[in-house]
Amino acid sequence: MNTKPKLIQVLEGQVVSPPPVWMMRQAGRHLPEYLELRARAKNFLDFCYTPSMAAEATLQPVRRYGMDAAILFADILLILDTMGLSVRFEKGVGPIVQQIDTAADLAKVTPQNAADRLSPVYETVARVKSALPDDTALIGFAGSPWTVGLYAIEGRGKTDKSLALRWAHGKPDELANMLDLISEATAHYMAAQVEAGADALMLFDSWAEGLPNNIFREVIIAPTKKLVARLNWTAGVVRHCVALAFYLVQIGDSRHVLA
Repeated sequence: MNTKPKLIQVLEGQVVSPPPVWMMRQAGRHLPEYLELRARAKNFLDFCYTPSMAAEATLQPVRRYGMDAAILFADILLILDTMGLSVRFEKGVGPIVQQIDTAADLAKVTPQNAADRLSPVYETVARVKSALPDDTALIGFAGSPWTVGLYAIEGRGKTDKSLALRWAHGKPDELANMLDLISEATAHYMAAQVEAGADALMLFDSWAEGLPNNIFREVIIAPTKKLVARLNWTAGVVRHCVALAFYLVQIGDSRHVLA
């Protein structure tokens, strides 16, 4: 009898019936217990950086609905916060990020140090893993280099991407350098999540839509391949990368990528 979580079995190419079920935003504002928990935090960053709260938010939908996987409660912009940019969340507006002018603005903190500063997240992962049933997978996650980088360039999400696209067309080398810094920091970050107990990883690419094919290849596919290659080198135990994107992309030799 296979004792691995159903999600991991499916990612390894096995047929499981019924298939595993989980939802990207299964934790959050639709749950009354989440709203009660959220009210205790000083702000959203405090919520994400408090392992007891973030672990509880991660576990709530599993308890309520019996999901086959828990997904780490965190935010994709934590990596920019530890890379030295000001990040805040305004009610009714969303995240506001200190804008950068050059890739060097993200090089003031080394990628490894940026990941090391996220130790509260790794504690959250460990707490959740120890609390989950053996048949329930834990998905760690981070934002993709492009989506995270777009926030650093534009200063917020839900834009027309015009500033980021100016970088892509007008200074592609600068953009590539920025994406590379984020990719390296994110690889360290995700590897540490695996070490703390994550069973699978998700790259969240919320601003990948609507890009021309040539730009998509440069800012989505190429940085993602590089990130996963770094993960394979940094933490060989990582075998699954669940990437939320708009194309099915084969990354590496036998790695599984689910779009």
